[in-house]
Amino acid sequence: MRAVLATLPPFCKSFFRGIEEYTSTRTRLAYAYDIRLFFEFLHERNSVCSKMDITEYPISILDNLSRLDIEEYMEYITLYQKAGKDITNDERGKARKLSSLKSFYNYYFENEMIQKNPAALVPLPKRHEKEIIRLEPNEVAVLLDQVEEGAKLTKKELEYHKKTRLRDIALLTLLLGTGIRVSECVGLDIADVNFDVGGIKIRRKGGYEAVIYFGEEVENALLDYLEQREHTIAAQGHENALFLSLQNRRMAVRSVENLVKKYASRVTNLKKITPHKLRSTYGTTLYQESGDIYLVADVLGHKDVNTTRKHYAALEDLRRREATKYVRLREKRGD
Repeated sequence: MRAVLATLPPFCKSFFRGIEEYTSTRTRLAYAYDIRLFFEFLHERNSVCSKMDITEYPISILDNLSRLDIEEYMEYITLYQKAGKDITNDERGKARKLSSLKSFYNYYFENEMIQKNPAALVPLPKRHEKEIIRLEPNEVAVLLDQVEEGAKLTKKELEYHKKTRLRDIALLTLLLGTGIRVSECVGLDIADVNFDVGGIKIRRKGGYEAVIYFGEEVENALLDYLEQREHTIAAQGHENALFLSLQNRRMAVRSVENLVKKYASRVTNLKKITPHKLRSTYGTTLYQESGDIYLVADVLGHKDVNTTRKHYAALEDLRRREATKYVRLREKRGD
């Protein structure tokens, strides 16, 4: 984060200090990259900004920009070149980058450090929701069998599998059985697992804590792994971490992403699966079984139920169609 901040105008530091309390390090880093891209665009395309280094930009430069500058930036990021490579952004990518810029501008505007807020005038790109990719129950079983048995792994991978098998089963079972985010999963400490109530204490986006409950399958997988974990000496500073890497350090998000990819790639004809797809699998199953969109939103940690409803719109439509089966106006008459 410090390395990226060093490439930005000095006034940017106040923004990142201002949002530190309610954002994760990963979110702030994503903001920093997005904002740096905006300043790189200005440096390349704006005649005034090109005359000075990005690190020399004063905060007054934000007041000198207009809605048109923001719109030209949005057009620019559709397709641009960096380090000799073509980089594209679809509507989802453009929406995220504009959201970063809106938050950036809004911070300085609300704190009366700038007079104008042109980013607020630019609407977010209309996003077309993609169909949710999730695992069917039989696919979940096959994937967990693959994790447990290690079939089709290379000889070297099998050596690692002997050491990580219980950890990997516990980790994937936990993701599939609770729908928590990967960042929440790797952030778990041993003390966050409470078998008396059958729940885990996680830290949600925004910094607040929540207890998510798990079933018998998750409990058994965690108990098996913790028996092994008790005999593992963690690296200094990582003693409390629930899930440890082979280096006995707290696992990183990228490590879990690679782990899921490794096992999923060994299952024939399995969809392209990421940890987020495991979360979608849980959310879809919970909604199909409960029919309660508010429960799904609460368990998944969505602050706005409309976010959940948007993701599961197709399932809601299916349930509405099924409603026609339950209401009969007149009994059928025999011939």
